Amino acid sequence: MKPTVGIVGTGIYLPKGRMTAKEIADQTGGIWSEDAIIQKLGIVEKIVPFDNATDGTQEMGALAALDCLKNTGVDPKEIDVILCVTEEWKEYPLTTSALYVQDRIGAVNAWGIDVQNRCCTTVSALKMAKDMLVADDDVHTVMVVGGYRNLDFVDYSDKNMSMMYDLAAGGGAIILKKNYGKNELLGSHIIGDGSLSRTAGVEIGGICNPLTKDNLEESKKSLRLMDPVKMKNRLNEVSMPNWYKCINESLRKSNFSKEDFSKDGFLAILHMKRSGHLSLLQDLGLKEEQSIYLENYGHIGQIDQILSLHLALQSGQVKDGSIVCMLAAGIGYVWAANVIRWG
Repeated sequence: MKPTVGIVGTGIYLPKGRMTAKEIADQTGGIWSEDAIIQKLGIVEKIVPFDNATDGTQEMGALAALDCLKNTGVDPKEIDVILCVTEEWKEYPLTTSALYVQDRIGAVNAWGIDVQNRCCTTVSALKMAKDMLVADDDVHTVMVVGGYRNLDFVDYSDKNMSMMYDLAAGGGAIILKKNYGKNELLGSHIIGDGSLSRTAGVEIGGICNPLTKDNLEESKKSLRLMDPVKMKNRLNEVSMPNWYKCINESLRKSNFSKEDFSKDGFLAILHMKRSGHLSLLQDLGLKEEQSIYLENYGHIGQIDQILSLHLALQSGQVKDGSIVCMLAAGIGYVWAANVIRWG
């Protein structure tokens, strides 16, 4: 018998800053109206950094980790591995975020590693955590944790960037244990499409286009669609089919049917435009209350799935018997889903 892997609990850190739909609209210089930001892009307001002392990417992950320890009662010395999903945009380049968290929370017996899959990183890291817990007799407790604030690079005057106007800030953490006996993480499925690997990203500041005194100011807002036509055409062709394949395969691997999911499911999904969210729910046979639309939070990258589960546990939308499907997509391009049987 293979070991099982269960989720012990979650932790969240959200900065105090907020940016309203009107403020976003104003930043676009008239390209988007406040009403369109709310109705089409689905952003009433989003969470933004308030104080850099607490709202740096690594520190937000650490604060979420501390919240997770408080919520679960887990002793940090029990943690064997920290898989850190903190973004590359962080307080100090080339520092290891997992080890920053390890020190901040006192997880003295853990080793840690940073993993990156853009906004798919949490779902990917949960699969990695499960595989480690199943395969390694010496690993019993894993924390997946990270922070995100890629919104710093968004140029709201760039009309191609409307798909990223919702980028927000925050941290999340989740603890998994071997043979926990409940809240079992079951099947996962991930699809990658490397043909899109350089269609979006921060254009200035790397080896190919290094920082200079002439491009310094431009670099600060250089998260861009570097090949918008290719990216949008390819995503229109493959994105929804890939998502449905991820959902269907993760359900199949978990021995659940689509009917099981439509009856008892909760979709912990990243923030996206309103019509896309509602269309997905309809196609999956889910009611709106079987998900949480993050219109008052924005898109906190790979933290969205942890936040959605965290909120659903608080509201009672996820309870014993719920079939939770985490759904994500990340530039690169990656699509991912997993299934958790809660209770």
